[in-house]
Amino acid sequence: MPYASVNDLPASVRAHLPLHAQEIYLAAFNNAWTEYQDRGTERGEEIAHRVAWTAVKRKYQKARDRWIPLQSD
Repeated sequence: MPYASVNDLPASVRAHLPLHAQEIYLAAFNNAWTEYQDRGTERGEEIAHRVAWTAVKRKYQKARDRWIPLQSD
């Protein structure tokens, strides 16, 4: 299901990502949820989480145990 706010994201996401990355995750997840809802609830949710992580990885990278913003050119 779509998330109403970053406070509703899974605990694993909230615990590891900085706030801005959580906002990216939220927006990407909700958009993908709408886009792929025809795949069924379980499959659509799986796809939405993958899309959300991909969106985060476009702007952040994991350095040891922290997610840090990618350097822009």
